[in-house]
Amino acid sequence: MDLAEAVATPVPSLREMTPAEEDGMLREDGVREVLARLQRGERIKTIARDLGVARNTVKRWQRLGGWRPRPPGARPCQIDPYRPFIAQRGPEVNWNGRVLHRELQGVGFAGTYQQVQRAIQPLRADRAWATVATVRVETSPGQQAQVDFGQIRLWIGDRCERIHVFVMTLSYSRRLWVRAYPHEQLRALLDGHEQAFQHFGGVPLTCLYDNPRTLVLGRRERQVLWHPVVEDFARYYGYTPRACQPYRAQTKGKVESGVKYVKRNALAGRRFASWEALNAWLQEWMVTVADQRVHGTTHERPIERFARETLTPLGRRAPYHYERVRLRRVPADALVAIAAARYSVPVEYVGTTVSVQETSSHYELFHGGTRIARHAKTTRHTVVMDPAHYRGLLRPSGPAATPRPPQWDPGYGDLGEVMVRDLALYAAMAEPGGAS
Repeated sequence: MDLAEAVATPVPSLREMTPAEEDGMLREDGVREVLARLQRGERIKTIARDLGVARNTVKRWQRLGGWRPRPPGARPCQIDPYRPFIAQRGPEVNWNGRVLHRELQGVGFAGTYQQVQRAIQPLRADRAWATVATVRVETSPGQQAQVDFGQIRLWIGDRCERIHVFVMTLSYSRRLWVRAYPHEQLRALLDGHEQAFQHFGGVPLTCLYDNPRTLVLGRRERQVLWHPVVEDFARYYGYTPRACQPYRAQTKGKVESGVKYVKRNALAGRRFASWEALNAWLQEWMVTVADQRVHGTTHERPIERFARETLTPLGRRAPYHYERVRLRRVPADALVAIAAARYSVPVEYVGTTVSVQETSSHYELFHGGTRIARHAKTTRHTVVMDPAHYRGLLRPSGPAATPRPPQWDPGYGDLGEVMVRDLALYAAMAEPGGAS
């Protein structure tokens, strides 16, 4: 039904409620009380006042002689002629009651917003399944891996840290790779991929992701705009990256379940002395627990099902060389600021501009094509100094040496070194005839 048809359909007028429609005003026990009081000779007016009903209702039950259920049938409503239009238009406006009420008012509907809400509520509930339902997709061996991060708070030493757990799940065998990182930055994501490929001994044809800003820069004409480093990384290893539709993360349910399994099984109630201990435990847990369990969907052990995976072998491919180049000017203290930390370079480069190349674990600093420093990455607000960079400026510890006095001060006697003479010469010159 379109709007014109809705307008052409007459709206039934409201009428008075018939006695048959007043059945709901007295239930069966109320009717029995009315009849009992009538038999005792009480007046109809008194009974109606005590029970809060109309006198005609009492008279009707007196005439019928007993309770009868209300006959089926719904009362006509002002919005009834517009229900077909609401059913067709509702999904197009996402069941927005305000929009539907405004459009209905434009074609003569005089009812309230609450009437529209009551009309769309059962229709919206009937279609709620469409927002959560999904189709399980089983992939062939070696075809797909699903990747995601999960977050959990754990005690590392004496500090409660937020742990970012990288999980890669092979969709066919359900075999997992898990590693913990302090963040979800691009270098952590790439490192997690490389370690997973090494662990599995190969690369799947595709990797399925959510839409994190680390990977996806946006969408244009329904095409995903990938981060250029991610595109280059995927080409290097020979797989195709794919992203879920926005707000449909459940389409990568295999890794979503894997993240929950790791948090509830491997990490629940645990405490670790260091990050190294945490990742060592995760690697042990993967081999001894996760690989050996009988999976609830496949009813097989992941390690047994993994034998049928057909991953692309890594061969002798070297690790991906991820570089991020930045320029920095060397300050007077020869400490170059990088990512909220400071790293030293040789002091002879003070005042020059150096380039910083970032790998997954180190910073390398170059000047004119020559590498002048290399430092392992450290935490924020940390100073990393190599004593060799300050050779000639750093003095050995101990008492300070006495400085040499000035030799050429024009206000202090003769210029140059003062000649040291024996006092006997001065005595001989003071005697008579000594001057000669």
